[in-house]
Amino acid sequence: MTDRDYKGGSLMKKKSVWTRYSTQDKVLLSAGYLLLGLFAVAIIVPMLYIVVASFIDPITLQNKGITFDFSKWTTTAYERVISNRQIWIGFKNAIVYSVVFTVVSVVVTLLAAYPLSRSDFRGKGFFNILFMITMFFGGGLIPTYLIVSNLGLVDSMWAVILPGAFSVWNMTIARTYYRGIPSELREAADVDGANELTFFFKILLPVCTPIIAVLALWQFVAMWNSYFDAMIYLNDSAKQPLQLVLRSILIQNQPESGMIADMQSTAARAQLAELLKYATIIISSLPLLVMYPFFQKYFDSGIMTGAVKG
Repeated sequence: MTDRDYKGGSLMKKKSVWTRYSTQDKVLLSAGYLLLGLFAVAIIVPMLYIVVASFIDPITLQNKGITFDFSKWTTTAYERVISNRQIWIGFKNAIVYSVVFTVVSVVVTLLAAYPLSRSDFRGKGFFNILFMITMFFGGGLIPTYLIVSNLGLVDSMWAVILPGAFSVWNMTIARTYYRGIPSELREAADVDGANELTFFFKILLPVCTPIIAVLALWQFVAMWNSYFDAMIYLNDSAKQPLQLVLRSILIQNQPESGMIADMQSTAARAQLAELLKYATIIISSLPLLVMYPFFQKYFDSGIMTGAVKG
């Protein structure tokens, strides 16, 4: 069979599958494909605009907009940002905070969700109600700050990590995932004489790799993009994460109200701030763009891969 025959057969097969759908199904599928295409365009176009705009001279960007005349492109913004030593300190802090926060959060979430997923756990209803209440009622910023301050955690890494390490929403998702695992796993573990710790760490967790990857990615992204807690609790500039460092760089290059007398300096700083804005977006988003492809394979993997056979 030639390649032409193979391609022709595949095309005919696709057409035959499409003809099986009713008119309503075709309309629904077409609408779904259209929405997916619009979502893709809404995501890709702004990203491409930011990437290209970060290289264009600010005067050209303000007057003409996006241009592909490479003589108008410059790497001044990236040179200015990367040459800043505080950027690398903030980058290291952001990675450390995000990794530690992810590990603590995922471990606590998985441990809390397991007993609540067991039908024989006494007091399950009470703890579920207790957790649900915290989703609707919170102490607020001032009580939280007072607790963190009384514990001596202000201006430390743990002031950023511990207050938000546990998420009831993530715990609920993990609990639902546990409940979807067949009871045959537990019965087989009991027959082999496995206790609760052996079952949880050696049998259950390997099966839960997809949900662990999802929770880890969610928590890492949440901490990486977070800056408010760090702005409240961290006073030492050497402990600030990348988001606060980038914010300070943008503020330093914004024209101040007292600079009207020096119009040239004001215009230059305004142009530089416009250029730095796009470069900082690229730098802060780069680790997340690198992570997503490695975690994608876990999202599509089956829940019971290699668990129960026949």
